[in-house]
Amino acid sequence: MSDKTEQRLSVFKTYKLYVGGKFPRSESGRVYEVSDHKGNWLANAPQSSRKDARDAVVAARKAQGGWAGATAYLRGQILYRVAEMLEGRREQFVREVAEAEGLSKSKAAAVVDAAIDRWVWYAGWTDKISQVVGGANPVAGPFFNLSTPEPTGVVAVLAPQDSSFLGLVSVIAPVIATGNTAVVVTSEKAPLPALSLGEVLATSDLPGGVVNLLSGGAAEIAPSLAAHQDVNAIDLTGADAGLARDLEVAAADNLKRVLRPQPVDWAADPGTGRMTAFLETKTVWHPTGSLGASGSAY
Repeated sequence: MSDKTEQRLSVFKTYKLYVGGKFPRSESGRVYEVSDHKGNWLANAPQSSRKDARDAVVAARKAQGGWAGATAYLRGQILYRVAEMLEGRREQFVREVAEAEGLSKSKAAAVVDAAIDRWVWYAGWTDKISQVVGGANPVAGPFFNLSTPEPTGVVAVLAPQDSSFLGLVSVIAPVIATGNTAVVVTSEKAPLPALSLGEVLATSDLPGGVVNLLSGGAAEIAPSLAAHQDVNAIDLTGADAGLARDLEVAAADNLKRVLRPQPVDWAADPGTGRMTAFLETKTVWHPTGSLGASGSAY
């Protein structure tokens, strides 16, 4: 027996996209280097193409009807399950956030804890938001009407560049909590926490296609999403001023809802604004008295 200790080679993680509940490599076959805040190599991330973006929209549209039709209680349970699984992989995300954002382990842990708590917070809102933004309306006439919120549909999301995990969670969770599906362009410089989040979503009872994660350059991927006729809304949070302007112009072609970029303190109370940004209001009118029992909606 040799007295020499054999050197074990590390098993490097292969990061992939998350589209339609699966983990494809980029259609382009390209990758790009991801480095930590000191410039040290961390991993190769997939460089998504416009074809990947189109595939993600197809997956999101396919999943949207079932997800919107699920009960608000079920959506809340699934979001809570995501938080449970993030808690179980907390140390992994602490390491990835620390490397991505140049934080100490204690500060990265605080960020990860805040992100997990935010999932729980949005999980609690799934069956309450309709009571806050909907309700019975006063009408001067022999009828009444009820307004209820409905999801907008497929939402393209440009994740923030400066907050690889808490900011990411803060733009994804409100979109899906309200019954929308999401195509997310991750932070270009720090995509690894987002791609690891895909592994959590895949095993958390979230139906495939509800969230789709694309890494790479927003300037390459986002224009096709903004102009896509089957994308109903776009969150420009992670776009710089020039790109945001171009994307808003492209989005106007089919009257997408647009959430413009603005300074955000991700640690602050998020409020309900990101949920209501991607909700539509449906109003049902119903006659009373001698007008009969038929009603109408618009």
